[in-house]
Amino acid sequence: MEALKVNVLFKHIQKMLSGDVVVIAETGDSWFNCQKLKLQQGCGYQLQMHYASIGWSVGATLGYAQAAPNKRIIACIGDGSFQMTAQEVSTMLRCEQRSIIFLINNGGYSTEAQIHDGPYNEIKNWDYTGLVHAIHNNEGKCWTAKVHCEEELVMAIEMAMGEKKTCLCFIEVIVNKYDTSKELLKLGPRLAAANGRPPNPK
Repeated sequence: MEALKVNVLFKHIQKMLSGDVVVIAETGDSWFNCQKLKLQQGCGYQLQMHYASIGWSVGATLGYAQAAPNKRIIACIGDGSFQMTAQEVSTMLRCEQRSIIFLINNGGYSTEAQIHDGPYNEIKNWDYTGLVHAIHNNEGKCWTAKVHCEEELVMAIEMAMGEKKTCLCFIEVIVNKYDTSKELLKLGPRLAAANGRPPNPK
């Protein structure tokens, strides 16, 4: 079983796009990967990179789905970002939303690691699907999957787009911590250099 690559994940997300879909990209490598998606007419796209505030996309997914119930939200969220605002899944379930959340589990803050690596970029790994099940508590429509390879990903997407299309679908995607986009690899050293420069004299 070959480990799943991030670019393969987004190749399959590309196939999910239609005029009935909105993509929400979390700050970080999800943003870079979602920038490459080719959106079809009517397909929405929400991102926030200027402030680089992680965790915003969970609440944004909740708000957009509530404001546009005719759209299916596809959210791409890193594990570190999700830990900031995970409790918003509770309201998604209470409101009977049917978004698809791809939780990209690479074991830490991969964007920060490209800027200045260290043990502080590693986070406590959660049982993310177990957490969503606990929040669900057998009330409402919810479906989760944990995928490690392309074959499992394809099956999970088929389920989310088919049999579970009326459910909140949470797909945890396990990837290598060093699997990042070439854009992030270029940006990291530039940000590190900018962060390390002395302050401007007054």
